[in-house]
Amino acid sequence: MTVFRSFLAASIVAAFGFTGHAAAQSVIHNQENPDSPFASSVVVPPGYAIYYISGSGPTVTDPGAPKDSIESFGDTATQTRTTLEGLKAKMDKLGLTFGDVVQARVYLAADPMNGGKMNAAAMNATWMTFFGTSAQPNKPARATIQAANLVKLGALVEIEFVAVKKVDASR
Repeated sequence: MTVFRSFLAASIVAAFGFTGHAAAQSVIHNQENPDSPFASSVVVPPGYAIYYISGSGPTVTDPGAPKDSIESFGDTATQTRTTLEGLKAKMDKLGLTFGDVVQARVYLAADPMNGGKMNAAAMNATWMTFFGTSAQPNKPARATIQAANLVKLGALVEIEFVAVKKVDASR
């Protein structure tokens, strides 16, 4: 049993690169397909705080359009952009960036400008201006779900995040 425990401990040390004390470990974003708008998986090592960021929707881009209408919020691409900008503002207050996001859920409603189907292509095109860029190369694991309706009237997009941040061990 002692040999097994020694083997197990050595395997853990080798797998995580420990050097006798808790070495700085990084979040791993597994990006098997570089063209994919999301990671196939993300591994978060011990020592990270987890932030659950509630779903957010778009903001009005055309105040002259009827209240709570798709026209007031814009098409799927526009709604994705304003939703991500709103999430960025929330994360800024928490000291987080898009690089800290490890998991996302995107809810899309049917877009009448896309034949009554969700417009995942428009959402992904906008998404890729925030994730997987040269300035911010990380992509979170993600699910995209078509919803019959979203809570905010006129919304085609709602997005929620899970983000992580290394805990400051000096505190």
